[in-house]
Amino acid sequence: MSELQTLIPVEQKLVEFYGDDLQGVVVMTTPYQRTIFVPLRPLCTFLGLDWSAQRKRISRDPVLTEAMKSVEIQTPGGPQVMQCLPLDYLNGWLFGVSSSRVKESLKDRVIQYQRECYQVLAAAFQSPVLDPAPTTEQATLMQIREMGLAIAQMAEQQMALTTRLDKAAIIVGEHGRRITSLEQQLAPRQAITDEQAADIAEKVKALAMQLTTQDSSKNHFQSIFAELYRRFRVSSYKVIRQSQYHLVVDFLDEWAETIRSEG
Repeated sequence: MSELQTLIPVEQKLVEFYGDDLQGVVVMTTPYQRTIFVPLRPLCTFLGLDWSAQRKRISRDPVLTEAMKSVEIQTPGGPQVMQCLPLDYLNGWLFGVSSSRVKESLKDRVIQYQRECYQVLAAAFQSPVLDPAPTTEQATLMQIREMGLAIAQMAEQQMALTTRLDKAAIIVGEHGRRITSLEQQLAPRQAITDEQAADIAEKVKALAMQLTTQDSSKNHFQSIFAELYRRFRVSSYKVIRQSQYHLVVDFLDEWAETIRSEG
């Protein structure tokens, strides 16, 4: 018998058996193996057996002594470590109890345990408990619940789709703004046409002639173009941008009007 380690159950049950409360526990003997253990001392009490004598008898049996383990059992008085046999070995111990050697009043009980104890405990721990068929009201509520879950799932999918569409709309809008900005940046850089350049040259010529009538000692063509290039930041009147054309014309016209008013 190995008592080196006390096993800790993951489940414990009391099973009614002809007025006796049989105890059974489930221990995970490996990560994937459930083993049902039965404390022996309470059984000895129910059967009127001396636990000390039964323990000695088990120690003489090489199979039972190896199978018996120390297990922590929850009792009304608190946890107690008890010697337990796996359920599969229970009958090996029970059938070693001779009904002819117990008190006459306990003889039938011993036979009853030998016949049915294993099956009752096995059924309690191993047989699945089937849920009763749902009532009409329960079935309706289950349908409503399933419908609600389906609607919630659809809503979540719709929200996810809406979020993706909103993000796509933001991206498309951002691209649109970038394109518009690029167009605005490129459009003003388009130079004036030859006709517009000729118009500006004529206005410069007329202005220079006006200035010459007032002061013939200067090259007024050069000074007008210099001011024009400085003000609009261009190197030639032919590269004046379309967006600047009307500003240049207004500038030259206002200059000419100022000269006329002074004259």
